[in-house]
Amino acid sequence: MLTQINPRPAAAASAHMRAPALLLVCTLLLAACSKPPEKVEDIRPVRVVVLNPANADVTSELPGAVQARYESQLGFRVAGKIIARQVDVGSVVKRGQVLMRLDPKDLQLAQAQAVAAVSSAASNRDTAKADLKRYQDLRDKNFVSQAVLDAKDTAYKSAQATYDQAEAAFKGQLNQTAYATLESDVDGVVTAINAEAGQVVAAGTPVVSVARQGAKEVVVGAPENQVDKLRSSGDVQVRLWADPRQVIHGTVREVSPIADPVTRTYAIKIAIPDDTPNVKLGMTAYASFTSKTSDNAIKVPLTALLRVQDHSAVWVVEGATVHQVRQVPVQIDGQHGNEVWIQGALRAGQQVVTAGVNQLKPGQKVTILNGPEGSLPAGKAAASPPLAATTGGAAR
Repeated sequence: MLTQINPRPAAAASAHMRAPALLLVCTLLLAACSKPPEKVEDIRPVRVVVLNPANADVTSELPGAVQARYESQLGFRVAGKIIARQVDVGSVVKRGQVLMRLDPKDLQLAQAQAVAAVSSAASNRDTAKADLKRYQDLRDKNFVSQAVLDAKDTAYKSAQATYDQAEAAFKGQLNQTAYATLESDVDGVVTAINAEAGQVVAAGTPVVSVARQGAKEVVVGAPENQVDKLRSSGDVQVRLWADPRQVIHGTVREVSPIADPVTRTYAIKIAIPDDTPNVKLGMTAYASFTSKTSDNAIKVPLTALLRVQDHSAVWVVEGATVHQVRQVPVQIDGQHGNEVWIQGALRAGQQVVTAGVNQLKPGQKVTILNGPEGSLPAGKAAASPPLAATTGGAAR
């Protein structure tokens, strides 16, 4: 019995295998016929400000503290052990008031020794003087030679010199004994205590600091790039943190010739009137220095500055229809708050980028979000994409 084979399943399997291949060929043909994607040009949105140069006052504000103009660091003139401290930090002292005392026992013994030396020298002097007088009488009667009289005169003069030496040593030792008591030499306020009772100190070691009452000054630290400008500032206004409404007019009295080794700033001392009320030592103060800018200085927002290697720069927008940016190096002439005065190859009427400066490159095409006056045109604020946050020159 013959079995008939049906060829239809084999044909169906062959057709099923050819279907993916046909689909792949069709896909490749369609991809070859489609157009390549268009390249989108990178145009950055920025905000700008129009440059308006003008000569004006620039104010630099620096923090500082109120200090006494004259402050003395007092110490004992002799070495010894401190047995009493009679003042505290902040104590108001008068001239001649006792601040500390040393143990006077050793000094009193030395004084007693000096007294004994004076008595001994006085006795020897009196004896030599009496001998000289007797030998002068004998010489007048020609009982002794002139050589003997000269020897007695020399002995007397030596005894007198020894007495003078002992008396001077006694007076010096008397002063040394008095130095065991440390007294204030001015009317003032105790600002520091550097030693305590029981401590042994050497002669001249500072143990108490006393600030003289009256003259006060404000000390601020200035960066090295502003020292020369602040030195010549004629108008300095001082405000206290405790009372910012009170304006104190001061003058630059002294500028340190060397920088502080820790802060790398130069100390500027500002003298203020002695009769200024409510000013206490140690108060926090702010000094505002006012100076004129150069004739070609231009004011821009702080966000317009860009740090490039070792100098500062700004982006200038060029082009009437197609806006592009160009980097221009500048020098900082002064700063006040969030605004700086700069100098460089700039002119009035140019537009400088004030937001988005860290995302630009030379020749970058930009679109201006705000008009020349710094306000957003109607209808553009919502349509424009938001500015990306940047460091330093970020849009706010």
